[in-house]
Amino acid sequence: MPKTASLRPSLTRLAEPMESLGGLLRDWLPRQRWFAGKDRPVTELGLLSMTELFPGCLHLLVHAGHTGVPSPGGALPAGDCYQLLLGVREHSSPRLGRALIGRVQDGPLAGLAVYDALHDPRSAQLLLDRLRHPGTVGPLRFDCDPDQPVPGGLVPRLLDAEQSNSSLVYGDEYILKVFRRIQPGVNPDLEVPGALARQGCHRVPAPVAWFQTKHPFTATLGVLQPYLRDASDGWTLALHALAAGDDFTVQARALGAATAEVHLALASAFPVGEPGENGQTATAMSERLAAAAHCVPALQRYVPGLRAAFAALATCDAGPPAQRIHGDLHLGQVLRAGREWFVIDFEGEPSRPLSERRSAHSPVRDIAGMLRSFDYAARQRRPWRPEWARRCREAYCAGYAARAGWDPRKKHGLLRAYETDRAVYEVLYEARHRPDWLPVPMAAIERLAVRGD
Repeated sequence: MPKTASLRPSLTRLAEPMESLGGLLRDWLPRQRWFAGKDRPVTELGLLSMTELFPGCLHLLVHAGHTGVPSPGGALPAGDCYQLLLGVREHSSPRLGRALIGRVQDGPLAGLAVYDALHDPRSAQLLLDRLRHPGTVGPLRFDCDPDQPVPGGLVPRLLDAEQSNSSLVYGDEYILKVFRRIQPGVNPDLEVPGALARQGCHRVPAPVAWFQTKHPFTATLGVLQPYLRDASDGWTLALHALAAGDDFTVQARALGAATAEVHLALASAFPVGEPGENGQTATAMSERLAAAAHCVPALQRYVPGLRAAFAALATCDAGPPAQRIHGDLHLGQVLRAGREWFVIDFEGEPSRPLSERRSAHSPVRDIAGMLRSFDYAARQRRPWRPEWARRCREAYCAGYAARAGWDPRKKHGLLRAYETDRAVYEVLYEARHRPDWLPVPMAAIERLAVRGD
């Protein structure tokens, strides 16, 4: 085993740790899938917290700033807080591969190799051991459900899927989501599954362990849940059905019913508000449209038509009461095991403030996200099969209506506005992260702006 560096003497001298790591991290961070500021250069990098989690592994919270102008009141400059687990050793190892960040050239860590510790099986196993034994390490707190003990010795593997976080699977029994972009407060991906488990909702795997920090603010850092080893995600199943020329309406209808079941459980687990105030919602949607059009010029020609969808929202009936929802529902956020659908990843859209993601919203927002996902799937093969997407959309809404007691299709103006808002979000996301995918939401933008169906 390559020798890890002895960090304790160095830690006492790390008055300015970014002196050692700043150059490497400025280059490495923007290349990570989970880094949110790809369209903005990192102009500042500040250390918010550092803890030696175990020998050879540093836990860091760093602030990546995108401007040198401080916010009013002396707050941090515009940017984001990221969680890093960095392995530090004297000698690099070929098996680290792309996990290697680089070798430090100067400062207290000069000469040491630094890498993403989540790629290191030893570090991943030690992290699980921390979760299995509640306690604190510096500002970090590790907790677990005493009624669901986690066995030791599980072999870890890091998932390669494109995600806004990092996920480790242990022995095909558990999955640990390590949040990368950290905001103050309880993360919904810990809060919501725990509340649904107490409601007896079996559609969502319950958390069995988690870890948090109290410095520089209180925040959730990671959640361990059961791993559904024999499950397939909805996106993969939909693409397989398309490739085989198979119908997907039976699965879509069952998924609609499962979504409604989760919404009903959420309405029981959390306070329910009044029906949404459509005027305020329409204004917020129009503001997001203006911001997106400023960043993506291709969107600008469709702004008048899209604004019409939001203006029409102000005259619609209020629809169902506002409640806690998933917040980022699509085919990649659902799993099918046997004949059952399960819903995962309740973090919501990571680009939105945590307070907004924990707020009550119309359940139509989740429904619109899934309808857009059927359209995404249908456009993955040529020729495009719009009829496949239309049948899936109809079946999903029918399944939802049968379980929820109200039909999303009868809320046409509400559904159109939320689907338009979702498509605008997708345009901005794809432009920043996956430019090759931009034509998919742009096709929806054209449809919604011109025909409104």
